[in-house]
Amino acid sequence: MKKRAIISVSDKTGVLELAEQLVALGFEIVSTGGTYKAITEKGIPATYVTEVTGFPEILDGRVKTLHPFVHAGILAMRTPEHLVQLKEHNITPVDLVVVNLYPFKVTIAKPNVELADAIENIDIGGPTMVRAAAKNYKAVAVVVNPARYPQIVDMLKKDGKINEATRLELATEAFTHTAEYDAYISNYLKRVCGWKEDFPETALIVGEKLQSMRYGENPHQKAAFYRSLNAQISSVATAKQLQGKELSYNNIVDIDAALELVKEFNNDGPAVVIIKHTNPCGVSLGQDLQEAYGRALAADPISAYGGIVGLNGTVDAAVAKDMSQLFLEAIVAPGFLPEALEILSKKINLRLLATGAFAENEHKLMMKNVNGGFLLQDADSGHVEAADLKVVTKKQPTPAEIEELLFAWRVVKHVKSNAIVLSKDKQVVGVGAGHTNRVGAANVAFTQAGSLSHGAVLASEAFFPFRDTVDQAVAKGIKAIIQPGGSIRDEESIQACDEAGIAMVFTGMRHFKH
Repeated sequence: MKKRAIISVSDKTGVLELAEQLVALGFEIVSTGGTYKAITEKGIPATYVTEVTGFPEILDGRVKTLHPFVHAGILAMRTPEHLVQLKEHNITPVDLVVVNLYPFKVTIAKPNVELADAIENIDIGGPTMVRAAAKNYKAVAVVVNPARYPQIVDMLKKDGKINEATRLELATEAFTHTAEYDAYISNYLKRVCGWKEDFPETALIVGEKLQSMRYGENPHQKAAFYRSLNAQISSVATAKQLQGKELSYNNIVDIDAALELVKEFNNDGPAVVIIKHTNPCGVSLGQDLQEAYGRALAADPISAYGGIVGLNGTVDAAVAKDMSQLFLEAIVAPGFLPEALEILSKKINLRLLATGAFAENEHKLMMKNVNGGFLLQDADSGHVEAADLKVVTKKQPTPAEIEELLFAWRVVKHVKSNAIVLSKDKQVVGVGAGHTNRVGAANVAFTQAGSLSHGAVLASEAFFPFRDTVDQAVAKGIKAIIQPGGSIRDEESIQACDEAGIAMVFTGMRHFKH
């Protein structure tokens, strides 16, 4: 008896070559719809599925393979009892199922896709055959990935069969394929119906592998980069790499940090950030990107070496020339002018990423792994405007000081806790990041700023538990402070400011970043 293969694919890559090889190896091919047409038009013999079922396709093709003559052939184990039943009902066993599914992901990616169109691209018969074949892997091989076709053909030519270990591997890949497919459908429909439950009882975390990496955070760690189902535009996961070495694990983490910070200033004119180990070591606004970059670099040129630069505008020749003078790991921006690319192309290892125009961040969830599980939370999209500030000191900040305080506040949100940021004239002049106490964070920021701390403002991402940091700030010439407030000793910090005659405002919002 000839072996039987069912072939029904949406992605027809390599399917004609596969069908031709299978026929040469003695397989009977059973096929459906467009796949059957594509195969037979090339002169490759195939049997239409209705000839197997004895029942026509109905309901506009919604029902064609959902029939015992198909599924019993797939699900039958090769036991004497099952084989007898197949013979009693004149059912041919199936040895190979080659199926991939309706392009639901492609459909919902189309602009302004209608719900009805998305629903019509939910495959029913395909996943049913895939799951049936995967369940019965001991007797049936299931192939959902066209990249597997050459391997399958080679194995059949060499051994006349696909060994059980490979069939199990293929079954695992098949269940992953259907799980991913269902996750796309679930997440899409949740968005369509305005699903209110941000944290469901079962969280579906699915990603598309973009890149295998040489190593992870350290050389002894393995790593890969995945794009999530709902990846936002103007993100590191959707950016286009224009040149340079392959992105590393640490590059991706730092580029993400640069992008999320520079987006804070999307409506404030030219802005540049420089990131090192996910923390900003330089942030500045300017009349143009060249000026903004120069001011950001001046804040901490030592730390900037080997850093990541994020810009909120198209890179031109002037700023490109300046950036080319320093060793950088990567530059990320909405775009690059041709003359800028020509200048930066001389740094052949320098990674350049173009995101396209920045988009407003949509509501998103953040995930952090812990041993044995993971945490989900809303992204920290909290913003504070001038009207939200509460002045708690006798000294009222001037309008210019309010602007400076809000600038520093947007930066400190992106600094690892405990965090202190000093800024002057929309230029960060000192950063203290990731310290176990706030005094230590302030010491680092003041050391970096040096004399520039005089006349600067200070931002703290969380409240002051004691007045000691305020006393430091007064001694270093800080003219205004912004912090969340909420400590049981707030009055001590307020008193310290009043004694020195400087202004302090509370935001009522904390920005811990662990």
